[in-house]
Amino acid sequence: MRRVPVPLALVCGSLLLVTACGWSRADDGGEGRAPGAPAGVTAAAGSSTSVHVMWNAAPGSSGVRGYEVYRGTTKVAEVPSSRHMVDVTRLRPSTMYAFTVRARGTEGRLGPPSRAVRARTPAATAADRSAPSRPGPTAGRAVSSRAAQLSWGASRDDRGVVSYDVYQGGVKIHSVGGNQTATVVTGLRPGSRYVFTVRARDAADNLSPAGAPVRLATPGSDDGRSTAPTAFTAATHRSGGAFSVDLAWDPPRTDGVITEYQIQLDGTAVTSLVWGGTPPSGRARNSFYVGTAAGEEHRVRLRARLPDGTWGGWSAERTVTTGG
Repeated sequence: MRRVPVPLALVCGSLLLVTACGWSRADDGGEGRAPGAPAGVTAAAGSSTSVHVMWNAAPGSSGVRGYEVYRGTTKVAEVPSSRHMVDVTRLRPSTMYAFTVRARGTEGRLGPPSRAVRARTPAATAADRSAPSRPGPTAGRAVSSRAAQLSWGASRDDRGVVSYDVYQGGVKIHSVGGNQTATVVTGLRPGSRYVFTVRARDAADNLSPAGAPVRLATPGSDDGRSTAPTAFTAATHRSGGAFSVDLAWDPPRTDGVITEYQIQLDGTAVTSLVWGGTPPSGRARNSFYVGTAAGEEHRVRLRARLPDGTWGGWSAERTVTTGG
């Protein structure tokens, strides 16, 4: 079998095949290289006066000191590098807001803003002092050494549940919409015990009592299967005298957005696939060039960068033959 070099595109856009998507110069003081823009930013209303903003760890997250969250051009929050979410409060009801996130490096340089995400706060409810009911039966299980799946029964509220807040111990770590009764929490430590609770929130910011605690322990080792892309397929096609490998897969389930994958060809990591905008929902696809010769056999697999900045498990490995 003859190895064929795979070219890497160094262009930033909606879909990238890159080794890295350019570091940006900072706009204020300090020495050293600025972090990249955080990806996977989402925003969802938590009440009529608050929005929950989440993001993935910035590229080169080991050199990140913290994150700054902006509403329009106004900085509204600053958190340490270990946090990838914040609740922006004191907002107006029935209003559309745009948010961006920037990473600040350990040497003080501020990276470029993320893409802007928008969220509309719901209308205020007059004199609503009635909190939602306690979430129904809760359950959870460790799905890897770094992730847990949680589920709960829907709460009831006379005006409607806007969101559910997930707590680890007494600290809020995640929030999902009011129509969602399950999530996957990542960024956990192997061989550790955790206690999670869930509370419902309405538009007036009334919080329900906490649901029954979910106690679980993550295993001390991880085979990677729970964080690996699934239903992975690979095939080849010929176009213009050259062969390409066509990949398709289902992204792993996480509590954030998957924006980057690493592709391995014949045992060597050859390129990264990065979505500069919103990744496609559901099944993902990509093709890349492997050469002009027919009859060459290649092994291929890929893995996802999780929202906490770590790499998930590898997909199953597939073998393809050009022209086969």
